[in-house]
Amino acid sequence: MKTEFNRSRKLWYGGALLVSIALVGFAHVPILREMASFLIIEDSLEPAAAIVALGGDPPFREMEAARLYRAGWAPRVVIVRAARREELKALQNMGIEVGETWELSREVLIRQGVPASAIVVPEEEAGGTLEELQAVYRAIGSKDAPVILVTSKYHTRRTRLTWHHVTEGRSRGIVRASSQDPFDPSHWWRERRFVLSVVREYLGLINYYAGFPVAP
Repeated sequence: MKTEFNRSRKLWYGGALLVSIALVGFAHVPILREMASFLIIEDSLEPAAAIVALGGDPPFREMEAARLYRAGWAPRVVIVRAARREELKALQNMGIEVGETWELSREVLIRQGVPASAIVVPEEEAGGTLEELQAVYRAIGSKDAPVILVTSKYHTRRTRLTWHHVTEGRSRGIVRASSQDPFDPSHWWRERRFVLSVVREYLGLINYYAGFPVAP
């Protein structure tokens, strides 16, 4: 128990240090560019068992997944249901129906040319990247085959690391960023949403290297 507490404390100390460095770094544009560039990786394509459009930021990830599907890189596309937040549950309890993100993702895929029969939606819900990729790995069946993982630019490095962790290296994660992703590593600090994304990614990397002491 004490070990877990110490891990969590180190994680959040690291996060606080990261935020401080980012704030100081606003005066040092090259440092800020390197911070973002470090997060971005991309792998060469090869035939795969499935294409995964990771949750978040519709419709760009889904559009890229559909493009890769139409190009014949994999026979199916996987999307995972996001865990329902308390706000959504409260609205549903009041009889107010709110569409879920995975339904929007599925609709984008269909409109971009992916047949409904080729879209796989596991029954389980996921609360973060780790749980999402665990659900994908359980759903694809072919445990050793490569899988194409489509996400946002800033999320690519953590996605590859997490897939390797989930599969214990048995399946190659082919990480691809959406070609229409608006994230710009040269100017990300000018938009609040991207500042939050970069900080969140570094916190996620700290959590990964600490052994996931903080649950998704």
